[in-house]
Amino acid sequence: MELQLFKTLWGHDGSLNKAAYQAVAAGFVGLEGNADIPQARRDELQSVLLTWGLRYIQEIVTAGGYVPRRQATVEEHVADVKRQLQLGRSLAPQWVSIIGGCDAWPLEQSVRFFGEVQELAARMNIACSFETHRSRSLFNPWTTLDILQRLPQLQLTCDFSHWVVVMERQLDDDWDVVKEVARHAHHIHARIGYDQGPQVPHPAAAEYAGALASHQRCWETIWSMQRDNGNSLTTMTPEFGPDGYLHVMPFTQLPVADLWEINAWMGKSELEHFEMWRSRSHLIDRR
Repeated sequence: MELQLFKTLWGHDGSLNKAAYQAVAAGFVGLEGNADIPQARRDELQSVLLTWGLRYIQEIVTAGGYVPRRQATVEEHVADVKRQLQLGRSLAPQWVSIIGGCDAWPLEQSVRFFGEVQELAARMNIACSFETHRSRSLFNPWTTLDILQRLPQLQLTCDFSHWVVVMERQLDDDWDVVKEVARHAHHIHARIGYDQGPQVPHPAAAEYAGALASHQRCWETIWSMQRDNGNSLTTMTPEFGPDGYLHVMPFTQLPVADLWEINAWMGKSELEHFEMWRSRSHLIDRR
């Protein structure tokens, strides 16, 4: 099994050509970002992807920003998905990762949303996965399990940093949940959360080594499930971002670290981590 890395366009400053250069230089195979952008920017993204030979994961956010409009209906969320799937078609995404639904919905509304989007994506012949994200229907492990029981074919983009904040603890004491969710994992967002936040100041910092190791154990569980299912590759987007996630100094608002350096470090570390995991797995298999 091979690990492929994607560079997030969230928080990227500069041209898309620069993003492509950074991705290739760091050993990433593609870009991940929203297609709900001005037409000229979307045309530029299409050109960059073709020029650099990069793959693309489309991100869809429903009913507003990363926090949805509270009164938006299921119909509005589904319509947003349909509109953005049509926008992204010219970019030929490998698949689409959707941040959708609302944490305040009753279970039935969330199940209806995911079910309708699955049917919509199937009609359009587009593969989709749904991100575990705060403020959304998959905002905690237990609600997610309830939804998966109702919709066993649902595929997930696993960003465990969101759950860590909601739970105010790492996932080590809820390993049964991790193993079940791993069965549905399609893609990983590699950001390290800690008890009081979705993003540590820097994942290389010794004081956050425990949080890093906990997330890595979760990712290894996903890799093991995917390997056992016969997957030939697994995908990951290092997704440290801005917008209140990146720590800044008080008063000056200067960032405590460079965002791309953090994501590049995360990618390099996970390529090494993946190789170590794969070597260990081979040794176990040979016994």
